[in-house]
Amino acid sequence: MNVPPNASDVLQDRPASSIRSAPRVAVILTLVFVAAALAGWAGYRYSFERALGEIRGNTVHRLDLYAASIEREIEKFAAFPVVVSYDGAIADLAAAPSNPARLVEADRYLERLNASIGTLAVYVLDRSGRCIASSNWNRPDSFVGRDLSYRPYFRNLAVGRIERFYGIGTTANEPGYYLSTALHDADDIIGAVVVKVSLEQLERSWSSAEAPALLADEHGVVVLSTAPAWKYGTLRRLDAKERAEIAQTQQYNERDLRPIGMTVSRELDAHSSIVSFAGAESVAPDAAAGDLFFAETRPMPGAPWQLTVFSNLRDAVALAEGGGAVAALAVLVIAGATLIFLQRRRHMRDLTKARAALQLAHDSLELTVAERTSELIVANTRLTEEVDERSRAERTLREAQAGLVQAGKLAALGQLSAGVAHELNQPLAALATISGNAIKYLDRGDADSARSNVERIRPLVDRMAKLTNELKSFARKSSGERTLAPLRRSFDNALFLVHHRIERGAVVVSEEADEEAVVWCDANRLEQILLNLIGNALDAMEGQDEQRLTLRAKREGEWVVVSIRDNGPGLRAELLDHLFEPFYTTKAPGVGLGLGLAISAGIVRDFGGELTAQNAPEGGAGFIVRLPSGKESNA
Repeated sequence: MNVPPNASDVLQDRPASSIRSAPRVAVILTLVFVAAALAGWAGYRYSFERALGEIRGNTVHRLDLYAASIEREIEKFAAFPVVVSYDGAIADLAAAPSNPARLVEADRYLERLNASIGTLAVYVLDRSGRCIASSNWNRPDSFVGRDLSYRPYFRNLAVGRIERFYGIGTTANEPGYYLSTALHDADDIIGAVVVKVSLEQLERSWSSAEAPALLADEHGVVVLSTAPAWKYGTLRRLDAKERAEIAQTQQYNERDLRPIGMTVSRELDAHSSIVSFAGAESVAPDAAAGDLFFAETRPMPGAPWQLTVFSNLRDAVALAEGGGAVAALAVLVIAGATLIFLQRRRHMRDLTKARAALQLAHDSLELTVAERTSELIVANTRLTEEVDERSRAERTLREAQAGLVQAGKLAALGQLSAGVAHELNQPLAALATISGNAIKYLDRGDADSARSNVERIRPLVDRMAKLTNELKSFARKSSGERTLAPLRRSFDNALFLVHHRIERGAVVVSEEADEEAVVWCDANRLEQILLNLIGNALDAMEGQDEQRLTLRAKREGEWVVVSIRDNGPGLRAELLDHLFEPFYTTKAPGVGLGLGLAISAGIVRDFGGELTAQNAPEGGAGFIVRLPSGKESNA
C-alpha cells in the first residue's frame, strides 16, 4: 500500500526494538519461573511439615492405644508362672521328677489351671529343660518328655525374673507368647514354669484397627500386624547370623521370613520416619502404589520388641502440593502483574508513536479496501452464476435418473405383457364359446344346460380379475408406509407375475421356508424387490436344460433372512464390487438399464435391512435379503 515514508519508518522501528529486547525478556521469564519454583518448593515444605506435625500427634495417640492393648493382654497372664512356682508340690516335682503319683497329680493340676485362666498351655521343665508335666498331658501333641532346652525362655532363666518369648510351637505348629520363671532352691535353678498365651484375641481386635500397625521382635520379624500379609515378614533383610540364631531356637518353625517391602524415605528421628511400601495395597484397603506413610516406633517394656504405627500421608502430600501450587501461583501472579504494568507503560509509549503512522496509512488503506471490495463483488457475481448453473445441472440429472427408473419399471411391465396376454386369451376364448353355447341352449329351451354354461363363466372372470389386480398392485406407486407384511404372500404374488416364465421349464424349490414369517416393510415395494431378484435368476438360467430356483426364508433372532438362489453360471469376481451400482449391467444393450439391483438395494436399506450377493458353493448365484422381523418391530 502507499504509506508515506515517515509512517514506514515508525512502523519498521518496532520490530527492530522487539528483536533487541527478546534476550532480556527471556532472562526475565527464566528468573520468574525460577522464583515460582522456589516459592512452590518452600510452600510445599511448609504445608507438608505443618500437616506432618498434626499427623504425628494423632499417630502417637494411636501408638499409646496399641501399646496399652498389648501390655493389657500380656500382663494379665504375667503373674501365673510365679504363682505356679510358689506351689511346693511343683518345686518338689522339679527336684525329684521320678515319682509317678506326683507326675499324674501335677499334670491334672496344670490341666485344671490352664482351663481356668484360658491359656494355650502350662507346663513344667526340669533342670535339663525336659518337660516333666504339662496341661496337655493327655493330648496327642503333649509336651511331656520333650526336650525344650533350646528355647530362649529356658536358656535365659534367672532367679526372680520373668522371661518373655514369642514363637511357633514345634509340636502343634501353634504360635504363642511364652512367659517363664525359674524354679529354684536358693540360687540353684532346678527347673522352670512356662505359660503359653494365645494372642489371637489381640489379632482379632487389630483387624478392625483404624491405622496400620505391627509388632516386631528383636530380629525385626513381624509377630503381630493389622495387615495379614506382613505376619512373619521382616522389616529388613536378615543376615546369616540372625537366621542361624532363629533356626537354632526354632522360634518360627522354618517359616520363610521375607522382607515386607518397606523402604525408609526419610529419617525424622530415632523413632520416627517416612516410609513407603512396594505393595502398598497390602498395607490397608485404601492404600495405593506410591503412597507415603509416617511411621512412629516405640520399644515395648519387658521384651526386646518394637511397636510401629503407620499413618497414610496421602492427604498431607495433597495439602502440601496445594500449598506449593498456591505459593508458585502467587509468585507468578505478582510477577505477571508487574510485567503487565511495565508492558502497559511501554505499550502506551508505542501507541502514541504508532497513532500518527496509522493516521497516515488510513487513507491508503481505505483506497485498497474499496478496490478489493469491487473485485469481491465481481467474483461473488460470477460465483453465484456458477452455483445456479450447477443447481440446474443437478436438477436435470435427478429428472433423468427418475425417468430412467420409471423406464425400468415400464420395461419390466413390458416383459410381463406377453405372459399376461396368454393368460387372458384362454379365459376370453372360453367365455366366447360358453356364452355362444348358452344362447343356443336358451333358443332350444334347455334352461338347465344354459344355467350350467353361465355358472362356468364366474371362475374364468375371477381368474382374470386376480391377474389384473396383481398387475395393478405391481404398477401402482408405493405409499412408502411400512406395515406388517406376510412374507409368504409377497413370494406368491411375485411368483404369480412370472409364472409364465417358470412354466417354460424352471423348477421352484422352497427350503426351510417359514410359513409364518412376517417382516416390517412396505409390501408393494417388497414384491418389486422379490420380482426383480427372481427375474434376474430366471435370466441367468435362460437356455439351460435344468433350471432350479431355490427360495428360502428363515427367522434369525430379530431378523428374517430371505435367500434367492439359482443354478446358473454364477457371478464373476470382478462383478461383485459393482453389482449394486446404478446403470451397471451385464445384460445386452436394450435388455436392461442396470437399475434393478441398485433400486432394490436402496429399498432394502430404507427398510433397515441389507441386500448382499454371493456365489453358492455348489454353483450358481445367490442373493440374500435381511429384513427386520415384523414381530420384533411391532413389539
